[in-house]
Amino acid sequence: MTLFHFGNCFALAYFPYLIVYKNSKLSEYSSFWPCVKAGGVYLLTQLCKMIILATFFPTYEVPQGKIDLHGELMKGAVELFDLIGLFVIISQQIGRGDLKILVAGVGWAMAELISMRLLPLWVGARGIEFSWKYIQLSFEANISLAHHIIMAMLIWMWTRNNIEKSVLPLIISLLLLCSSKQTLLELLGTLFHFSSFGILCINVMVTLLVGLVATHLYINLCIHDNSWGNPKYL
Repeated sequence: MTLFHFGNCFALAYFPYLIVYKNSKLSEYSSFWPCVKAGGVYLLTQLCKMIILATFFPTYEVPQGKIDLHGELMKGAVELFDLIGLFVIISQQIGRGDLKILVAGVGWAMAELISMRLLPLWVGARGIEFSWKYIQLSFEANISLAHHIIMAMLIWMWTRNNIEKSVLPLIISLLLLCSSKQTLLELLGTLFHFSSFGILCINVMVTLLVGLVATHLYINLCIHDNSWGNPKYL
């Protein structure tokens, strides 16, 4: 029974990544190693973030029910390094725009999945007692995949020279929201005492909303490129 539960959680967490890889241009262009390199950039970025947090922003004991607002703000600021890491991946990747987005988003999300969720699933989901926590952890992995592809899409649009100036503030605002989303969700959970399922639902709604806006901007940019005879950027 415990092995069956682990298998369900593992399939729910990992199979969407395999489906995205096999049914997108990643498989068509044999982009496995570029995704691995993107994962390497993820690990290096997380190492830099941990060093900066440990060196310049030490943690303090906070009474239960209280919020270390200064610490949370500093942690949110350090999350901006994720944007830098994704920007490096996209700028170094050669190919079409959609391929750059997929390599950066899927490679980054897969590295996060392996480094942050594989061990908890292996240890916890194989326990004696059934827990919804690991089902939620698997759902969070799927949300993370969409979240990082959206971030990569926004960064790619931000790097474009022909992007309309009026759209740039919206793209930058969405990027800041994406980078600080996890910190904001934790603050909401602490302030309003939301359950883990409630936080998961809010995470889904925010990711869906940002994804719809980002996809709309991306489609408009692709249409603009086609009208100017630049389909290579699609």
